This record gives sequence, structure tokens and C-alpha cells, in this order.
Amino acid sequence: MKKNIVPNDRKLKIRKNDIVKVTTGSNKGKTGKVLRVYPKTMRILVEGVNLMKRHTKPTQAAPQGGIISKERPVHYSNVMLMDGAGKTTRIGIKLTKKGKETTRTRIAKTTGKELA
Repeated sequence: MKKNIVPNDRKLKIRKNDIVKVTTGSNKGKTGKVLRVYPKTMRILVEGVNLMKRHTKPTQAAPQGGIISKERPVHYSNVMLMDGAGKTTRIGIKLTKKGKETTRTRIAKTTGKELA
């Protein structure tokens, strides 16, 4: 099975440590913190979302063995960022010029406030 790989120049607006809400799929309505971002495949790893079970044999590192739950990545289009008020919002980019330098800041489209 081939993975869809996107050129490296594409940047995702969702970043690590953002709080997101799942909008579609079997985990719809769940919220969690972004643990990792995979820009090449356009997927993100969200804490407590899209859990899978893995059966492991006992090893020296885990002598008990058993069934372990772990998160799997979800496509970034299936989640929306949550603003400070707990509402889902789209993300915009605001450019500010200071002398010759331009800085990009993320803003919430619903409120217009800057996102951390």
C-alpha cells in the first residue's frame, strides 16, 4: 500500500501541543492534545484518539506482556483547532512587518485573536 506523500513545501497550520477536536470518523467529538505532526503524509498524532490495541509478548523491558493501547495518526483534515474558549475554529495567518522583517502569527478566524 502506497502512502500519499506531499511535497515538503506544504506546511500544516496545526502544530504540536495544540488542542484539537475530531470532526469526522469513529472518534468524532473527542478532543486531545497534538503529540506529533507528520507533514509528509499530512497526518497528526492526537492524545487519546484513534486508539489501537497491540498484543505483545513478554520481554525484558515489559516482563508482563499483554495488550497495549496506543494512538495512531489521523489525517489533519479530520480535526479542527480549538481556541481558548473551547470552540472549534479555522486558522488564519496574519503578517506583520517590523522594519525589513515580516513575522507570521496564527489567528483564530472566529475571534481574530492570536493563537499560542
